[in-house]
Amino acid sequence: MKVFKEKVFLACMLVVALGFVLVGCMAGGSDDQASEEEKSGNESSGESKEGTSELEEKVVVYSPHGKDILSEFEKQFEEEYGIDMEFLDMGSQEILDRIRSEKGNTQADVWWGAPQVNFDQAKDEGLLAEYKPSYADALDPMYHDEDWYWSGTSITPEVILYNTKEVSKEDAPKDWDDLLDPKWKDEIIIRYPLASGTMRTIYSSMIYRTYKETQKPDAGYDWLTKLDENTKEYAANPEMMYNQVAKGVGSLSVWNMPDTVMLAEEKGYPFDYVIPESGTPVLTEGIAIVKDAPHPKAAQAFYEFVNTKEAAKLLAETYYRIPTRSDVENLPAWITETEIKPMDIDWATFQEKSPEWMEYWDTNIKNAEKDKSEE
Repeated sequence: MKVFKEKVFLACMLVVALGFVLVGCMAGGSDDQASEEEKSGNESSGESKEGTSELEEKVVVYSPHGKDILSEFEKQFEEEYGIDMEFLDMGSQEILDRIRSEKGNTQADVWWGAPQVNFDQAKDEGLLAEYKPSYADALDPMYHDEDWYWSGTSITPEVILYNTKEVSKEDAPKDWDDLLDPKWKDEIIIRYPLASGTMRTIYSSMIYRTYKETQKPDAGYDWLTKLDENTKEYAANPEMMYNQVAKGVGSLSVWNMPDTVMLAEEKGYPFDYVIPESGTPVLTEGIAIVKDAPHPKAAQAFYEFVNTKEAAKLLAETYYRIPTRSDVENLPAWITETEIKPMDIDWATFQEKSPEWMEYWDTNIKNAEKDKSEE
C-alpha cells in the first residue's frame, strides 16, 4: 500500500512539473511573438512612431501653408498617431506677432512655415526651443539655424518669368542685368513690390549685390531706376500680373520658381523661367518648436512627421515645394533638372535694410520716368 501511494505521489509530481514546463514554453512563445510583432510594427512605421506612448493628447500648429496642405497633414498625422492636431492658418508675420503676445502663456507647439528671417527674429527674442531633428545630416548648413532653433523645410528660388509665345528660350534674358536692355522697354510687368514678399526679396537683392561691398544702396537704386524705365505696369496682385503676361500685354516678369511651374502645369499658362546665371535669392521656409510648448513630445513627433522623405515628396509633387532634404529621391523633373545658384546674402542685414530700401523705391523711383513725360 505504501509503495502504491509513493507511485501515485511521484506521478502527480511529474504531471505538475510537466505542466510548469508547458506553461513556461507557452509564456516564452508569447513573449517572442509579441517581440516580433513590436519589431515589425516599428519597422513598418519608421522613426516617426518612436515614443508614441509618451505623446500628449494633441498638438497645436501655427502655419501660413493654407488649408489644403494643413488639412491633408492633419488627417495623416491623426491617423498615424491617434492624437488631435489643431491648426491656425495665418500669415508668417501674424504668427510671429501672436507668439510674441503669447509669451508667458504659450498656446502653440509648432510654427510650420515662414522665411528664415522670421525665425531668426523669433530666436533672437527667445521665442523658440532648440530641437535637432533625426534627419539633420540630410540638411545643408545653409538650410538650418546653427543652433537648431529652426530648420528648413523647402526653398523658393526667384526667377525671370517669360511668355513662351512672345519670347523664345534663346532670346529670354539670362541674367538680372539683361532685364535693363532697352529692347525690353514696356515688356515687363511687375507685381507691386511693397505688397509682395517675393518682390521685396528680389528688389532688395538687387540693391544688396553692391551694398555688401560699398555699404551704400546707390548703385542698387540706379539699377532699379533702369528696371522701372522698362516696366510697363505694376500689378496690384499676382493674378493680375499672371494674366497680363499670359495675354502678352507684357512678355516678362520676375517671380518665384514654384509658382511659375505650377501656373504652367496646372493652369496651362504659356510660362517658362530662367534661373539667373549670376545667382538668385533663395528663401528658405522653415519649421520650429515654440519655447515652452504645452505639448513638447507631440510637437517633436509632428516636426518629424511633416519632414519625412515621404512628406517632402508629397509636397513637391502636389504642392510644388522644393525640399531642403538632400536624400529625397524621384522628385519631379522641374526640380532635379534645374541647377540653382543661391545668391550670397546676409539675411540679418537684408531684414534690417529692406524696409528703408523699399520706401526709397516707392517714393523716388517708381514710375519716375513716366511721371516726367506726363509733366
